[in-house]
Amino acid sequence: MRVLLTSETYLPYLSGVTVSVDALARGLGAIGHEVLVLAPRPEDSGRPEPVGSPGPEPEYAWLPSYLLPRIVPPGYRMPVPLPWTDAVASARRFSPEIVHAHSPFVSGLLGRRLARAAGAPLVFTHHTRFADYGHYLGPLAGPGAALADAYLARFWSACAAVIAPSTDLAAEIRARMPASRPERVHVIPTGIDVAAIGTLPRVDPRPAAGWPAGSIVVAMLGRLAPEKSPMTILEAMAVAAGRVPALRLLVIGGGPSEPELLERAARPDLAGSVQFTGGLPRTEALARLAGADLFVFASRTETQGLVLAEALAAGLPALAVDGPGVRDSVRDGVDGVVVPAAPAARRSERLADAIADLAFDPTRRAEMAGRAGGDAARFAVEGRVAETEAVYRSLRP
Repeated sequence: MRVLLTSETYLPYLSGVTVSVDALARGLGAIGHEVLVLAPRPEDSGRPEPVGSPGPEPEYAWLPSYLLPRIVPPGYRMPVPLPWTDAVASARRFSPEIVHAHSPFVSGLLGRRLARAAGAPLVFTHHTRFADYGHYLGPLAGPGAALADAYLARFWSACAAVIAPSTDLAAEIRARMPASRPERVHVIPTGIDVAAIGTLPRVDPRPAAGWPAGSIVVAMLGRLAPEKSPMTILEAMAVAAGRVPALRLLVIGGGPSEPELLERAARPDLAGSVQFTGGLPRTEALARLAGADLFVFASRTETQGLVLAEALAAGLPALAVDGPGVRDSVRDGVDGVVVPAAPAARRSERLADAIADLAFDPTRRAEMAGRAGGDAARFAVEGRVAETEAVYRSLRP
């Protein structure tokens, strides 16, 4: 099949969306499909560097792009909404048999127009809980969320299939779709290269941080922003480290919350126990992650939480605050611990209890690590691509 993938953001900007689109594009190419990615042109106008997904590099049609002055993270480029660009002309000549949009906005609307012109089914993957980012809009957060919800419902109705990366999100979408259309929603999480993650060189953070060899390292990985709840993790670690002095925290990633997190980490109850790496290339970040003993996750705004699958594939037990998509990855009591999210006032305390309990019990920790790595094939990108291909085939005449 000739498959056109459209995306509002793309590599080299790193996010769950960009990694997902790259993984799908390469995975489809690996099983013989022709793939064209329609996405914002990178700042340097070159081809993006690989981020670890298996398969051949797809072809690209680059939309003119620009950087927004505020709100979005540095490096996040937006497409210019012009339907007569060379990129759109290339996409028309490609004559797609499937158009798969990964945003409902500028690139999604272009994808919808291209699908109609080609007589091709439009598929949409809902990667982002847009309402959870309303705090960036200040007093417009409420009206913005209502408008976004109404717009999304209309966009879904134009799609032949909607893919949700988690069962939680799929249930939400089905509940908001017209009664005759819930069967259009499919649960397909983003896959990862399990084999590559399992063979990553593990980077021990202890020597560089000056930590004792016997330190128990807890890692967090992701963008440091309010919607990801990184402060919840630092507060939990402060309590847990008071009970288990060997605990240390490795913070992998950067973002707007980093200054306040650095300030919190400098207080006496955490001083010397937290290392910040800043933003890293994806493979280096995963190698650092693999060198830890435990993984901790508190984000409240995920459609899947791709990093949970990555941590488990690296053989780390996962300690996660319950939330959207968490239980699709973490099997409570098997390869990790899922901590109740409510009441919010006690969230850090409960997460601290889970961290300390597992730190105290090396046998249980080792058993969970073995099950996490041993069962990681359930996250393999090859299976997820095959499921997506099956959706495509079901839509063709």
